[in-house]
Parts: sequence; C-alpha cells; structure tokens
Amino acid sequence: MSTSTFYGEACFLACVIMYAQLVSSPNNAFASASSNEAEALLKWKASFQNQTQNNLTSWTYSPSNSTNPKANASPCNVWTGISCNTAGSVNRINLTNSGIQGTLHELSFLSFPNLKYLDLSVNELRDGIPPQISSLSKLIYLDLSVNQLSGQIPSEIGLLTNLEVLHLNDNQLNGLIPHEISQLTFLSELALSDNSLEGMIPVSLGNLKNLTSLYLHENQLSGSVPTSLGNLSNLISLALHRNQLSGSIPSSLGDLTNLTSLYLYQNNLSGSIPEQIGNLKSIVDLALGENQLNGSIPPSIGGLSNLVSLFVRDNQLSGSIPQEIGNLMKLTILELDSNQLSGHLPQNICRGGSLKNFTAKINQLTGPIPKSMKMCKSLIRVSLQDNHLTGNISEEFGAYPNLHTIDLSHNNFYGEISPMWGLCPQLATLRIAGNNLTGSLPPEIGNATQIQALDLSSNGLVGVIPNEIGRLTSLLSLNLNGNQLSGHIPSELDSLKDLEYLDLSTNKFDGSIPSILGDFSQVHYLNLSNNKFSQEIPFQLGKLVHLSQLDLSHNSLEDQIPSEMSQMQSLEILNLSHNKLSGSIPKNFEQMHSWVQIDISYNQLQGPVPNNKAFQDAPLEGNEGLCGIIAGLQPCPSMENKHTTKKDRRLMFIIIFPVLGTILLLLAFLGIALVTKRRNKEQDTKQSNVEHREVFSIFEFDGRRMYDEIINATNDFDALYCLGKGRSGSVYKAELLSGSIVAVKKLHPILDGEESSRKEFLNEIRALIEIRHRNIVKLRGFCSHANHSFLVYDYLEKGSLGSTLSNEYEAQKLDWSTRVRIVKGVAHALSYMHHDCSPPIVHRDISSNNILLNYEYEPCVSDFGTAKLLNADSLNWTARAGTYGYIAPELAYTMKVTEKCDVYSFGVLALEVIMGKQLGEVISSFSTSPANGDKLLKDVLDQRLPAPTPYVQDELVTIASLAIACKHPHPQSRPTMHKVSQVLSSHPASSLGQPEITFSQLIS
Repeated sequence: MSTSTFYGEACFLACVIMYAQLVSSPNNAFASASSNEAEALLKWKASFQNQTQNNLTSWTYSPSNSTNPKANASPCNVWTGISCNTAGSVNRINLTNSGIQGTLHELSFLSFPNLKYLDLSVNELRDGIPPQISSLSKLIYLDLSVNQLSGQIPSEIGLLTNLEVLHLNDNQLNGLIPHEISQLTFLSELALSDNSLEGMIPVSLGNLKNLTSLYLHENQLSGSVPTSLGNLSNLISLALHRNQLSGSIPSSLGDLTNLTSLYLYQNNLSGSIPEQIGNLKSIVDLALGENQLNGSIPPSIGGLSNLVSLFVRDNQLSGSIPQEIGNLMKLTILELDSNQLSGHLPQNICRGGSLKNFTAKINQLTGPIPKSMKMCKSLIRVSLQDNHLTGNISEEFGAYPNLHTIDLSHNNFYGEISPMWGLCPQLATLRIAGNNLTGSLPPEIGNATQIQALDLSSNGLVGVIPNEIGRLTSLLSLNLNGNQLSGHIPSELDSLKDLEYLDLSTNKFDGSIPSILGDFSQVHYLNLSNNKFSQEIPFQLGKLVHLSQLDLSHNSLEDQIPSEMSQMQSLEILNLSHNKLSGSIPKNFEQMHSWVQIDISYNQLQGPVPNNKAFQDAPLEGNEGLCGIIAGLQPCPSMENKHTTKKDRRLMFIIIFPVLGTILLLLAFLGIALVTKRRNKEQDTKQSNVEHREVFSIFEFDGRRMYDEIINATNDFDALYCLGKGRSGSVYKAELLSGSIVAVKKLHPILDGEESSRKEFLNEIRALIEIRHRNIVKLRGFCSHANHSFLVYDYLEKGSLGSTLSNEYEAQKLDWSTRVRIVKGVAHALSYMHHDCSPPIVHRDISSNNILLNYEYEPCVSDFGTAKLLNADSLNWTARAGTYGYIAPELAYTMKVTEKCDVYSFGVLALEVIMGKQLGEVISSFSTSPANGDKLLKDVLDQRLPAPTPYVQDELVTIASLAIACKHPHPQSRPTMHKVSQVLSSHPASSLGQPEITFSQLIS
C-alpha cells in the first residue's frame, strides 16, 4: 500500500468518525430541538381560525421529507417572525400585527426553553393567558397587548423572574392585579392599562426598583394610591388615570425625581395637592384634573422648571393662583377650570411670551386681569369663563398675533368691546358672554375674518349690528342675545353662508324679519324671540331644511303662518307664541313627523288643529277660535248639514246601496282568501311566539313588570322624555325604579299591510342579541306589544357623535386624542361585525348620527334597523338603505349588499370626525379632484381645535389615508375593516419629516 493511499484512507476514516461523533453529540441536538420547535409552531398555527388570512405563509416544515434539504432547514432562516441563537434554537418570536385569530392554549411553551423575546401584540388572540407561560424561564420581553385576551392574569407569571418588559394592555383582562408580579425584580416596563382590572393596586409593586414606566390607567381599580410607589426611584412615567382610585395623593410621589409624566386625572382622589409635588424637577406633564381635590395650589409647583402642561381642572381647589406659576417658562397648557380659586392672576404668568395654550376656567376667581398679559404674544388659547374676574376689558386685553380662542364668559368684566380684537388675525373663537359690557359693537371686529364663533350674549350692549359683521364669512355661530341691541338686521348678514347657529333673542330689534335669513342653508338653530319684530313671517324661512329649532315668540308678528314652513323637514322645536298671528294653522303641518315640541299659544289663530302628535301636547291657550279633538278645545263643526232634506236623503240611499252591494261581494271573495291565509298566519304566530320567548329570555328581570315600569318612566312615551326621532322610531330616556337609566327605542306604529317596520324591529334584535363588543350598543331587551314595540338599550350620556360635532361647545370637548379613539372604536366594531360574527353583519347605515358616545366619549355603533345578515347561500340583494352622503356609490346602480358598503360609510365618517363637519358628497372631491389634491391636511382639520401634537398628527395622517382608501369608488379596491382595524391599532408611521402633507400624498 502506498503512503498516499494509506493517508487517504485514514483521512476518510477520520472524517467518518468525526461525522458520527458530530451527529451523536449534544451540540448537534439543535436539529431535533429545531424540529420540535417548528412542529410546536405549526401545531399552534393549525389552530388559527383564519388559516389563509394571516402573514405566516412562510411557515412550512416537513421533517419526514429527507430528500429536500430546504424542508429540513431550521425555521430560524426563513420563517416570518422567528429568530434563533447560534445553537439553532428559537430565542425570539415577533409576530406583532400578523393577523392571527386564535388562542394561546395550543402553543406549547415547554418547546421553547431558550425563548427570550415574545411579541404577539396587535392580533386577535382570545380567551385567557395559560399558566404554562411560566415555562418560558429565560423570557426577557413579553408583549401580548392590543388583543382580545380575557380572564385573570395568571399568578404564575411571577415565575418569569428574568422578565424586563411586560405589556398586557388593551385587552379584556379582569380580576385583581396578582401580587406575584412584584417578584419580577428586573422589570422596567409594566403596562396593564385599558383592561377591566379591579381591586387595589398591590403595595408590593413598590419593590420593582428598576421600573421606569407603570401604566395602570383605564381600568376599574379602587382604593388608594400606595405610598410604596414612592420607592420607584427610576420611574419616568406613571399613569393611573381613569380609574376609581380614592384617598389622597401620597406625598411620597415627590420622591420620584426622574418622573416626566404623572397622570392621575378622572379618579375620586381627595385631600390637598402635596407640597412635595414641587420636588418633581423633571416633570413635563402633570394631570390631576377631574377629582375631588381641595385646598390650595402649592406654590412649590412654581419650581417645576420643565413643566409644559398642568391640568388641575374640575376639582374643589380654593385660594389664589400662586404667583410662582409665573416662573414656569416652558408652560404651554394651563387648565385650572371648574374650581373654587380666588384672588388675582399672577402678574408674570405670561412672562417671556412662551405660553401657547392658556386655559383657566376658574370658578369664583376675583380681581382684575394684570396688564402684563399684554406681553403674551404667543397666546393661542385663553379660556377664563365661569369666574368672578373683574376689570375694564377694553384696557386689559390687546392684539395677539397667534390667538386662536379666547373665552372670558360669565365674569364681571366691564367696559366696551375693544377694536383690538379685530387685530387678531388668527382669532377663531371670541366669547365674552355673561359680563357687564356696555357700548356698541365696534365695526373693526369685522377685520377678524377667520372667526368662527362669536358670543357676546347676556351683556348690556346697545346700538345696531354693524354692517362690517358681514365680512366674517367663516362664522358658524353668532350669539348676540340678552343685550339691548336695536334697529334692523343688516342685509350684509346674507354673506354668512356657513352660519349654523344664530341667536338674536331678547334685544330691541324691530321692523320685519328679513327674508335673507332663508338663505342660511346650513343653520340648525334660529332664535329671534323677545324682540319687536312685526309684519308677517317671511315664507322664505321654509328653505331652512336643516333647521331643528326655531323660536319667533314674544314679538308682534301678524298675518297667517306660511304653509311653506312645512318644508322644514328637520324641524323639531317650533315656538310662535305671544304674537298676533291670525288665520288657520296650515293643513300640511299634519305631515311634519319630525316635530317634537310646538307652542302657538297667545295668538289669534282659529280653525281646526292639525292631526299631528306634536299638537296633542302643545300649549294652545290664548287662541279663541281653535277647535279639534284635544282637551280644552271645542270640537269642530261637522261638515255634514244637519238639516238634510228628504230629497237629499233619497239621493244618498240611491248612491249608498249599490256601493254596499259591491263591498259585500268583495268581502265574499276576501273570505275565501282569508281561510287560505289563516293557516300561514298560524305558522307565523308560532314563529312570533318563539321570538317573544326570546324577548324575555334576554331580560334580567320580569318582562311584564319591566314593560309597565318603562311606560310609567316615560309617561306613556311623552315627548318630554324624547331624546330624538329617526326614520323608524323615536328614542326615549327612562329612569327605572332601580335608579338605572336606559334608552328605549319605540318603533313607529305599523300600518296595515306595511311590514318594513316589523322587519326592521326583528333585524335589530337578530343583529344585537348575540353581539358582545365594547363599541356596539348593548341590547338589554325588547318588547313586541299590541300598543308598543320597542327596544331597550344601555343609555349613553353624550348622545350621538353627529350632534356633538355640530355643537360648537361640545365639539371642542372632542380633542384630537378622543377623536382618534372614536375612529378606532368604530373600526373595531365594524371589523367584529364583518369578520367575527357568523353570518357576518352589515350595518348599512353607518353615520355620525348612529354613533353614540358614553360619558367618557367612548363610541358605540347603534341603530341596527337596516342591518343585514350576509348568508353564504343568499345573493344578498336588498332595497336601498342608509343616510345620504354616506351611501356607497355602487348602490346607485346595484342593490347588492356587501361589507364594502360599510367600509365606504366608515371612510366618510372618519373624515367627518377629523374635519369636524358633515361634508356629504363634497368629501369625495378631496380624493378625486386634482384641484383639491394640493390641499394640506392641516388646513381641512377641524379648526375649532388647537393644532395636534406630532404623535397625534401621525395618527390623523393614518386615519385620513385609510379614509380615502375606504372611499375608493370601486368596492374591490377598498380595504377590509379587519385591515383598517389592524392598521389603526398599530403605531402610526411617522410623518414628522413631512408636516405639510397634502391629499395628493395621502392618495398615493
């Protein structure tokens, strides 16, 4: 054997031995370990409800297929969201926003002994968190936020002793916060917010010395704020707001010297603000509002040199505002409204001109406004309403180049309105109502052409309305009521085309009501009462089709009520009392089904009262000639002549008997048809009985007793308890004997042969009886009675989104963060209806009037009367339904219902929320017209609000781009609501690099 051959064979044998050792060595165990991990992941994926709609298409593995090397490759290399360590074992799983619909129960945690990072946020994980998660002993990062997890947080989570980040926020978790979390001594971030956790905050959380952020807000936590939280010396952010916490603010929080944000608002905290708060030298945001705090504001707050925003509104604070607050050079937002503060404002509160947003609606504040406020050149918002402030307003305030909003209402200011207000080029809101102002309206106020709301009501102003006020073409709301203004209404007001609210009541205006008021096509409130108007009511007022309330009472109006007023199809409240109106009430008033309240008392009207429900309860006294079947009125004379002659009677018999014979013959044919129909009706009755059994099965109380209780609570559905009327019924507020308040939707009576109302009633029941979603109105029960058919819902205090947006004062309470939350809530609800209900539910009438808001402005989708269940074996064709301006364009040429109809309506709604007004079909021009493509997004946002923060601006950009995509003219090109919901739940892409974003950029 040659030497070369010997060495060759030896090398080959060595290689074989080395390979055998490698295969059998523990270091190569990663092959089997990787296989086990892959099989565990595939088994978990197989349990998902949406196998073809997630982002895990790369997850394929076949360990038995040895002929395909790639098939046996480690998932670390090619699987989406999977990373491994150098030994080939999975150490990182990042599946955030991957479209997963399933649970954690099928995930074998024991198969991942080396896992350090697990992020499953922004998916649709349901059910509970398995206790077996404690097997991930090396886990450092755990994020299960923004899912639909329920049940309690398992105490076993305290065994993850290496954990540094724990995010369980934005789920449906309940029960107590387990005290075992305090064993996670390496924890730096703990987020349990936006759940339904209850009970007390564990005192043991104070042991987490490495904690930098603690988010427990928006739960149902009670008890006191633990003093042990003061031990968290590394804490940067503490958020406990929107809970039910009580007791005092512990002074130990003053030891958190690294804290930059402290949010304790919307709780039941009492006692005084501790002086030690002044030790928080790093604090930027301090929010203590909407509690029951008392005492004075500690002067030590003036030492918070980094403070940017201070919210202490809606408390019971007293004393004066400390002069030291004037030292806060970085302060941009100050809210001290609705307290019991007194004394003078700090002389140097605006020193340096850095104050950008000043809100101090201070209750019972006294003393003059310091002249130093004239130095505040950067002011954007000033709100001092509901106080006892005093001083000469013409001397204390000057021109502000950046001022957007100022509210000085309900104080004791005196003097005249300064012409300087006209030198505020950005002024959008000026309110000085309820003071002691005198003098006339200065013509220079017409120079503030950007103004949208002008309220000078309840003062002592005299003189006429200057013609220059017609230059305020952006004006939406004008309140001059409660003064001593006189003369005629100037014709120049005709240029106020966008006016929505006009109140000139309780003045001394005379002459005739000008016909130009009929050109205010957008106005929904018009009050001219308590003046000296005479002559007739101009028929042009009938063109005010959006008007909901009209008050012309206590004038000297004459002649007849114009029949053109019946064109006001949106009118709900009409007051024409205490005038000199004569003639009869127009017959066509019987068709005014929207009317809720009417007062025509003390006129000279005569003739029959229209057969309209609103007139049944209307004040009619003071009109001697009215008649009708109403309590207190004489019946109207019969049209039939009581002295009919015999010849007339003979003629009547000749006519009547042939008619009766014809009727009897028809009845004979109908009898045969009724016998056939009765069997079908009996079957329908059985079905109806089943439905009625369902009625009382979902009530948590006796149905008959509750029916009687609702009738009594609403005084048999008296108009006094009516919250609003719609196409299919009216909604009433009912306070039950238990003290709880419910909303009752009473359907309009079903006419003979008309089944649409009955179908809508059953549709709403079928759509809501199984739904369980926080953003969908909760159905408490329903009743189908011979006299009344109604539905019973949870009562939502803030009413509809549409009415809130249209109200100048209420709309400003919907700040940008709240509006973003409303859009997200509606998106989540529609995603649930379209993708989580079987069969899917299409609402078909998504509009701002069908989105209700609770006390915290949380949105709930309501009014399912037009809802349709999409059955797979049905073509789903239907009659047209929906609200004009929100209806998808394809329904103009086809009646086929798909989920994309709701998607389109959502797009319109989202734009309406961020723009602040109903734009109808005009909105479509933003996505289609080249001329509007260059419009800046910031220019079409609701100008009643201050500019959004950069982060919220990013969210608004995301909402606008999604809304435009949802309004695509082709249904197949619109995203699904599931996709919209996912995008809105994830963090928005930063637009900081392009703050001047245009609609063209959004479309692209």
